[in-house]
Amino acid sequence: MEVCYQLPVLPLDRPVPKHVLSRRGAISFSSSSALFGAPDPRQLSQRRGAISYDSSDQTALYIRMLGDVRVRSCISLEPERRGSHPYLCVDFRILHSRHDPAAPASAYSVRRLLSFQRYLHSSRRLRCGSAPPHILDDDYVGQAKVRNSLVTLTFHLFHHYGLIELFQLDMVKLRRFLVMVQEDYHSQNPYHNALHAADVTQAMYCYLQEPKLSTSLSACDILLGLLAAATHDLDHPGVNQPFLIKTNHHLAALYKNTSVLENHHWRSAVGLLRESGLFSHLPAEDGLNMEKQLGSLILATDISRQNEYLTKFREHLEKDDLCMANSSHRHFVLQMALKCADICNPCRPWELSKQWSEKVTEEFFHQGEIEKRHSLEVSPLCDSQTNTVGSIQTGFMTYVVEPLFAEWARFSDTRLSRTMLGYLALNKAGWSGALQELGGGLDEGTEASAEEPDSTALPQGSQRS
Repeated sequence: MEVCYQLPVLPLDRPVPKHVLSRRGAISFSSSSALFGAPDPRQLSQRRGAISYDSSDQTALYIRMLGDVRVRSCISLEPERRGSHPYLCVDFRILHSRHDPAAPASAYSVRRLLSFQRYLHSSRRLRCGSAPPHILDDDYVGQAKVRNSLVTLTFHLFHHYGLIELFQLDMVKLRRFLVMVQEDYHSQNPYHNALHAADVTQAMYCYLQEPKLSTSLSACDILLGLLAAATHDLDHPGVNQPFLIKTNHHLAALYKNTSVLENHHWRSAVGLLRESGLFSHLPAEDGLNMEKQLGSLILATDISRQNEYLTKFREHLEKDDLCMANSSHRHFVLQMALKCADICNPCRPWELSKQWSEKVTEEFFHQGEIEKRHSLEVSPLCDSQTNTVGSIQTGFMTYVVEPLFAEWARFSDTRLSRTMLGYLALNKAGWSGALQELGGGLDEGTEASAEEPDSTALPQGSQRS
């Protein structure tokens, strides 16, 4: 599953503009801004974080910390809005209001309002002694390359496929876009962070190299596949969709309780594309079409629709009617490839697979602790008292991963697909053996939920995208 190459050193061609130093993350525009209130802009400096609770638990700070984590003294099930998405707490109608009855708002004023939160976020972080300089992004003070994996990998793959030249992309805009993407992943999430996005992007590259895809995909297909992989969990809050719904989160209302996280990831990615101007040189119709196809790919990662996609895939394979010359068929194969990339960790060597399993379980259990602390019903698989890493992963491999990768191997019968199935069998046996040693096994609640996979009880990314 691993691809080996020498990642190039990517110096900036010019000094970083001052406005970049004060802007962190995306601006995702929403036509449904009326759903949100219009708070006093002076209050924005008091609003931070993605989902912030009264918690002293530091285990969630797993990968790295991009700033301090604010905690509350009392719970309000309306989570705080994240600084990198001002549209979550600013009614865009005020952007076109007049500061002075006689004078329209200047473009500078609008720009400052949009970037106000991010400016405060970065300024506080730079003043905070708890954040050592080496963990800051290299567009600001020189972050170590190892901490910049998503940016470096994705930039390299764009160069590898010649996408920069083919689509006449501005390298400065591309790098800025990728930096903002990496910034908008929550480093405090044990699993759904920029490292997971980089891992999925690397896996997607492996699938794009498979013979049936490498000889058929267009440059646009490859561009969209890599973009979807890099942004498929953008701004993930570290909790699942049922949690957002039962706590009346604004995103659940915005997307009407349907593919809430996936819709948010997509819209966040579109916001970044527009803010960076990466495709601004393309005809408007082409840009909108690419945004739509990007959404179709990201929405396919909704695990609650797993059976829908798997049934369609099986039907195509049984009829042997997948035609890679057909653009809609190629797009469907890309959807399946992204789904495989998103949940392929059980198909890795044991030591690597085990680490990812522990990270996603840690995130589940952290959600469960929040739910217990605030007297909410604990979501399936999130109770550390009744679930183990082994029991969760055994059910996940049996009912979700194995069926998907068995069909993928039918479609692309290569050494890679056969190796993945081999590792999957070994890892499944490894977790089963660990359960037997502990005298455990799947508890009744986990076993029941695994028999009928749905949107409320699936691990390893599952409905967390």
